[in-house]
Order: sequence, then structure tokens, then C-alpha cells
Amino acid sequence: MAYKDASSPAIKAAAVTPSDVTVLDPPTKALYIGGAGNVSVVLVDDSVAVTFTGLSAGQILPACVKKVMSTSTTATSIVAMY
Repeated sequence: MAYKDASSPAIKAAAVTPSDVTVLDPPTKALYIGGAGNVSVVLVDDSVAVTFTGLSAGQILPACVKKVMSTSTTATSIVAMY
């Protein structure tokens, strides 16, 4: 399964436990945000985290993410979409 085809829908999903060390393999196509808050992530081609603030419950964040950081992440019930 390749994340490179961004136009195709997700075919797999898994709950995410934010961690400053766990690398998601493969990277996500998107994240589903179950509970509102901020999400700090490291994108596939980045080496430092960026924080998306004020995400709503039920929002989908379309991003190829390799880490969901525990530091600065306040959103809950995050689901990785592959």
C-alpha cells in the first residue's frame, strides 16, 4: 500500500496513541480527529513537528504524517487513515 497516490481514498485505519518516538509506518494519508484540540505532527518530508491548532471534532486532516507527537497534542480519539 502506497501513500503516494493522494487522490485515492483510505483503505485502512488504526487508532493513534500520540508518541514523541513512535514512527508511523507507513505514513498516513490523513488523520481523523475524534475530539477537538491541537495536533502536533511530523510530516513525511519534515524533521521537526508542526502543531495544527483548533481542530474540530470530526475533522479530517489530509496530511502524510510519520509521527503524531504527544507534546502539544490535545485532541483525542485520533485515527490514522492509510
